[in-house]
Amino acid sequence: MITLQSFARHALLTAAVATSALIGSLLPASASAAPVAKQLTQVPGYYRMALGDFEVTALYDGYVDIGTQLLKGASAEDIQSLLAKMFLESSNGVQTAVNAFLINTGENLILVDTGAAKCFSPALGNIPDNLKAAGYSTEQVDSVLLTHMHPDHACGLLTADDKPTYPNATLYVPKGDSDYWLSSAEQAKVPEAQRGRFDLSKKVVAPYVTAKRVEYFSPDSKLPSGITVVPSNGHTPGHTSYMFSSKGQNLLVWGDIVHSHSVQFSKPEVVIEFDTDSAKALQTRKKLFAEAAKDKLWVAGAHLPFPGIGHVRKEGDAYAWVPTEFGPIRSDR
Repeated sequence: MITLQSFARHALLTAAVATSALIGSLLPASASAAPVAKQLTQVPGYYRMALGDFEVTALYDGYVDIGTQLLKGASAEDIQSLLAKMFLESSNGVQTAVNAFLINTGENLILVDTGAAKCFSPALGNIPDNLKAAGYSTEQVDSVLLTHMHPDHACGLLTADDKPTYPNATLYVPKGDSDYWLSSAEQAKVPEAQRGRFDLSKKVVAPYVTAKRVEYFSPDSKLPSGITVVPSNGHTPGHTSYMFSSKGQNLLVWGDIVHSHSVQFSKPEVVIEFDTDSAKALQTRKKLFAEAAKDKLWVAGAHLPFPGIGHVRKEGDAYAWVPTEFGPIRSDR
């Protein structure tokens, strides 16, 4: 005899089986057959912020591994301790970003530094692609400012077939660096193994010289509106930083004042082997650290963790790096 209760149980069971079968038929056949493939590509390397009426776009070129033996001015134990504090393992070198910065002033589209192209490794050379991903074209850039002529800042002036990457741009080169890196007399003074950098410097500027699109400027030279030259030599003879100013907001694009944020903010006295004049580089770093902290400047660095933009905070006799926070573009900061 079928009771009302047994009939209800049977009906519920039948409905559950049917629902399960229906859900199973709607699922893709591969849902349980194979794992989903990983996406091993990174997002485009650009970051945007407002500076008054200016638009600043940080562009990621890639990275290099810097061996800790290149850092001088502190014991190996102290350097390793500072790296460990930042959870960095340095047996194969410390990963260091290479950044450039695109500033749209409304009147000019200005690129500060150009990255390394393929001068170093396949891990570099992404500025043109990231510039395009950010909504611009290389043809739109009308001014290129070099902080100095080291390959990771200047090689990106040329395409793979040695054509100007920025064909409509005027190239601005600090005179202190052009007097050194473009000089055959200076080239003859260095060991043979180091002379290739001079040849490379001459090569990357040559098409711009031919097109009459190069300005070799001094600290008192006039640059496009909204830019002030900030002499910061030491790393190279003419190393130069640039202050961009709009509506009371200031961004100091300082090039290679810092190579290892993990070490040099805590110990500004640490220099790097690549410095042409390490004593002057140290003096310049301490000066700019103090000014950036005191004036609460925005800072953009070529070798700070991408996007390389933030502030410098004083901590006793040392300093700390305060990176920008990702968010919407705001002009009221």
